[in-house]
Amino acid sequence: MRLNLIAVGRLKQGPERELCARYAERFNAQGRHYSLGPINIIEIQESKASSRSERIVQEASLLSKKLPSHSPIITLDERGKHLDSKQLSGEVKMLRDQGASQISLIIGGPDGVCSSIKNRATLILSLSAMTLPHAFARILLLEQLYRSVTIMAGHPYHRE
Repeated sequence: MRLNLIAVGRLKQGPERELCARYAERFNAQGRHYSLGPINIIEIQESKASSRSERIVQEASLLSKKLPSHSPIITLDERGKHLDSKQLSGEVKMLRDQGASQISLIIGGPDGVCSSIKNRATLILSLSAMTLPHAFARILLLEQLYRSVTIMAGHPYHRE
């Protein structure tokens, strides 16, 4: 099952981009043993519209063009569901086992994700109730996807 991480905004060259690449590589290396991957990172230009509502609608239009039809969507939103790492791993595994050929994970821009995208989501996920910088959210999501595969592989989880 391929994964598309579709993010509004572009990461500049530097440690954040390098860390994202590292977790994507780790995911791809481990994931192939569990019919997961590769992960494809797609960056969408952030809207320059003057109002919040216009920005959200413009970004939703760009996001929609990148979403494969009939594939599950996981959208990040601060008011989404709080899952621990094992639960996220279970969600990914369940989607794979249900026969999804790919899933799309959406990280919106500073104004969030339009309800038209959220309404299509299989899962609305919160990484934290705190506001996170865009780069940190991307790093955290990629790390958790990698951790999901290690959980599937039976690696020791935390200190259990």
